Amino acid sequence: MAKVKTFVEESDVLVVGGGMAGTGATFEARHWGRDLKIICVEKANIDRSGAVAQGLYAINCYMGMQWDENQPEDHVRYARNDLMGMVREDLGYDMARHVDSTVHMFDDWGLPMMKNEKTGRYLREGKWQIMIHGESYKPIVAEAAKKSANKIYNRIMITHLLMDDAKENRIGGAVGFNMRTGDYYVFKAKTVIVAAGGASHIFKPRAVGEGMGRTWYAPWSNGSAYALPIAVGAKMTQMENRIVLCRFKDGYGPVGAYFLHLKTYTQNGKGENYEKKWYEHTKKMVGEYIDHHPTPTCLRNHAFIQEVMAGGGPIHMVTKEAFQDPHLETVGWENFLGMTVGQAVVWASQNIDPKYTNPELTTSEPYVMGSHATCSGAWVSGPEDLSPPEYFWGYNRMLTIEGLFGAGDTVGGSAHKFSSGSFTEGRLAAKAAVKYIEDKKAEGIKVSEKQYKDLKEVIYKPLENYTVGRNEITGGTVSPSYISPIQGLQRLQKIHLVAFI
Repeated sequence: MAKVKTFVEESDVLVVGGGMAGTGATFEARHWGRDLKIICVEKANIDRSGAVAQGLYAINCYMGMQWDENQPEDHVRYARNDLMGMVREDLGYDMARHVDSTVHMFDDWGLPMMKNEKTGRYLREGKWQIMIHGESYKPIVAEAAKKSANKIYNRIMITHLLMDDAKENRIGGAVGFNMRTGDYYVFKAKTVIVAAGGASHIFKPRAVGEGMGRTWYAPWSNGSAYALPIAVGAKMTQMENRIVLCRFKDGYGPVGAYFLHLKTYTQNGKGENYEKKWYEHTKKMVGEYIDHHPTPTCLRNHAFIQEVMAGGGPIHMVTKEAFQDPHLETVGWENFLGMTVGQAVVWASQNIDPKYTNPELTTSEPYVMGSHATCSGAWVSGPEDLSPPEYFWGYNRMLTIEGLFGAGDTVGGSAHKFSSGSFTEGRLAAKAAVKYIEDKKAEGIKVSEKQYKDLKEVIYKPLENYTVGRNEITGGTVSPSYISPIQGLQRLQKIHLVAFI
């Protein structure tokens, strides 16, 4: 560890994570804090990181308020129904009332938006979704963040937050390491916005081995959004609220465009509509929620899982009908070629043509994340004009740690934000963080050298164990002194599998 170089950087606003929420926070921090020093730190590369790294062919959260398509209160009702009541309505409404302006910015920045030729409006995929040509989605959004930040640090994994030594329960920065050089980085900051990712791969994936790293959506979300605030004592909420997604088998290709735009549907191994078979069973369990429209995601998944458990599988999506239309066939293939090419490769390798074969579906393993259709995350302050007094403590999206803000997967209680809503929540958090600095709340922060030196020992201890113990291996990968990262992951998944069962 003595050979590891240490770099210390000071900033006003430190954004941890360069996904959709992080780019939104970085962009908006510059708008309100013209003279502030803004730094964004990303463990991968901001051009291709986060949930939309591989591309995305729909923006799943857009109100269309200017055409009176939807209003924020409509989205609150939708999210509340899908989560069966477990939402923070103040946070959901706050995001929804601002999200359209975010989407309009994406349009201005050159994101190719699909338009209705007759009306000129964005082409709807569903009530909340609009269609885009999204292969370039993340690079376009990242460009705005790169122009806004004083510096973007790529390939640096933030592992711990620093706390202020002068005042209890106040943030002081963060530390991490460069994933290529191994150098140690200390970021002292007046405010920190945690915009990292949720937790995937804590349960064993359906697609194991080589396929484990090729699953679509968030294969490298390692739980930083939760580990960072939990370690410094932030209050969390709904961490037991996990998301299970319906996906195409093996490649985890998303199903939304097929269901909504191509109007496909599912059937069991006998070609039956299996969902209605489980109606009475589910109604006894959850009551009136089964009759709500749309049916909550978890209840649709419940019918899927029950049917498979009862021996009715495999479950297939009926694509053969839609793919007879040349236009819909093109849309179906482009959806994957520009978003999750791995699914197209899987089908090609297995000689599956959705025009002639209905592809099999599966359910994903559980994920823990707060931006999709779940509410895991930190307990944060809402906006002053919407939140009841007990939900507001000075600054929007501030955690129970002073000067620590959250956005995207980090924030609990506000589901169905998706990409545009996460970017919007990053903007909201950044505006509040700048206000926090302007109000002189970040004065006099002190971070002792001892604090970040102690953390350095913790971070690099596994490498020391490896350096000392690697020569003790006599064969294979078994060591008496350490376990490898993949072995650690496998043990974690084994523990969670037993707990889940």
